[in-house]
Amino acid sequence: MIDVLVVDDDFRVAEINAKYVGKVPGFRVAARAHSAAQALATVERGAIDLVLLDHYLPDRTGLELVHRMREEGHGTDVIMITAASDVTTVQKAMRLGALHYLVKPFTFTALRTRLDSYAALRRTVDRVGGRGLAGQEQVDRIFSALRTAPTPSSPGLPSGHSEPTTDLICGVLHRADHPLSAHEVAAETGLSRSTAQRYLRHLEQAGRLRLSLKYGDTGRPEHRYAWVTP
Repeated sequence: MIDVLVVDDDFRVAEINAKYVGKVPGFRVAARAHSAAQALATVERGAIDLVLLDHYLPDRTGLELVHRMREEGHGTDVIMITAASDVTTVQKAMRLGALHYLVKPFTFTALRTRLDSYAALRRTVDRVGGRGLAGQEQVDRIFSALRTAPTPSSPGLPSGHSEPTTDLICGVLHRADHPLSAHEVAAETGLSRSTAQRYLRHLEQAGRLRLSLKYGDTGRPEHRYAWVTP
């Protein structure tokens, strides 16, 4: 089993990410941390193979944490999972040795793809490592193990639905602390109300959202949607 440390300052997001990890065969969540100090202490105790790391932490950034880990000799693998999408942060993550960089919001499929490629990398390194030396063919195999081919859409999406739009709406519902209407989701995402309603209806039917009704003065209830934790 690959032991994973999930690091996110948002307790709810950390729990969701941990549930996602638990659904991928071969991976298990060994610990959760909500600050850089907690994460570093967990890594120092050992037995962590992979850190799923947010960049925005209350005491220091995720990249500052990775830098500190490397200074102290911890070679624990890191996959960044963060809303930080500026090029400078991405470049710094690459230079510090982050194996993947997943931008929030994301789907379970997107995370599983990265975890599967990470598992493939470990298997490849284990096979090649037994020989002591690696030729160019083996080196190419190691590097290619991390390459992931993005899927154009999830198998469960109906015709006319795209995964990026689904991810966008899911992200809004993830962050919301109360149920949202289609109008509110449209305002947050920049989509039309009809498009938001269409995606919300599909996500509710797929069991990813919970539907509730809010009655007002007009007598016609307003549909409101809340994220269902996996």
